[in-house]
Amino acid sequence: MAYSSSLYLILAMIFTCHMYVNGCYESIISFGDSLADTGNLKQLSPISNGHAPHFLFPPYGETFFHNPTGRCSNGRLIIDFIAESLGLPLIPPSQATNKFSGLEQGVNYAVAGATALDSSFHEARGVVNTMTNASLGVQLEWFKESLPSICSLVSDCKNLIGRSLILMGEIGGNDYNHALTAGKSIEEVETYAPFVIKALISAIDELIEVGAKTLVIPGNLPIGCSAAYLSIFYGSNEVQYDNSTGCITQLNKLAEYHNELLQTELNQIREIHPEVNIIYADYYNAAMQFFHNPYKYGFTNGALKACCGGGGPFNYNPSIACADPTSTSCAQPDTYVNWDGLHLTEAAYKVIFKSLFEGSFTSPKFNSLCPTSMLKPVEEVLSSM
Repeated sequence: MAYSSSLYLILAMIFTCHMYVNGCYESIISFGDSLADTGNLKQLSPISNGHAPHFLFPPYGETFFHNPTGRCSNGRLIIDFIAESLGLPLIPPSQATNKFSGLEQGVNYAVAGATALDSSFHEARGVVNTMTNASLGVQLEWFKESLPSICSLVSDCKNLIGRSLILMGEIGGNDYNHALTAGKSIEEVETYAPFVIKALISAIDELIEVGAKTLVIPGNLPIGCSAAYLSIFYGSNEVQYDNSTGCITQLNKLAEYHNELLQTELNQIREIHPEVNIIYADYYNAAMQFFHNPYKYGFTNGALKACCGGGGPFNYNPSIACADPTSTSCAQPDTYVNWDGLHLTEAAYKVIFKSLFEGSFTSPKFNSLCPTSMLKPVEEVLSSM
């Protein structure tokens, strides 16, 4: 398809305009897994014999979009709330766009099921990722391949990338999840952490090299509070539980170990690149707020039982996924933290978003770099031009 010079000009004007719309960032570039995927795995998953991944069917997406979008939740994800707060449209999945679309708001390379480490690392240890091979390295290659098209509209590509907010996940959780569900011990999986962190830091370094100036790097969630793991280890004498939350202590310590290693490495990047905003997003402690006190946040059905699932004490059954004809779904998902055993509800993601981007759970505080009170709707800006 041929694109006229006038269309190039319009796209460039729209892209530039967004910097004035929110006063902070004119686009979002995202990498990650199912916590950030807005539809990439939906595009990548082959449909054979009429079968498609379960998250492409109702009740996924029922709360906000009113139909499945490829998001692994009943509604919006953290990335969606970030885009809304910055006055940007929701970020499109890279696999659903042509090379010229999405320029005005950014692009999302995150893929559900993705790992930070390449598939070869896990396959060497007997773990096969049946969902996708779109690791962080693969996503980064997609981004670099798209740069010539993106930067064809501007004279200074680094400056263009520098005016974007880069979201690095969350990613890394599946490096542990896939191994644990394949039967690896918690102790063995813990040895993966330094390799996972190295992959994350390598990607951050590459993004800084191409011009990134503001990167948000989330830590891992408290996986010991997941309905999936609580079901897998139910009745086992191998694990201990936190009396205050009911979560599995050893798994949460694994997440804490990952987060400690990550923060140490991020501090080193800050020393090397003082001109770059390296923002650590504390997903773990932002989420622990409602695991400690679910009623305070409106989660009257608790924090541990899944809204949609295949039954059992936590409404999770690995053989009966949410959206399976024999699964059950709750009537009020906003009163639940957990959506499908592995992922959270829109209501839970909103609490995490507010704690991070409007509160104090980022380091440095995100709202000190981009005060959301300054944001203006796109229409208001365009009407004044």
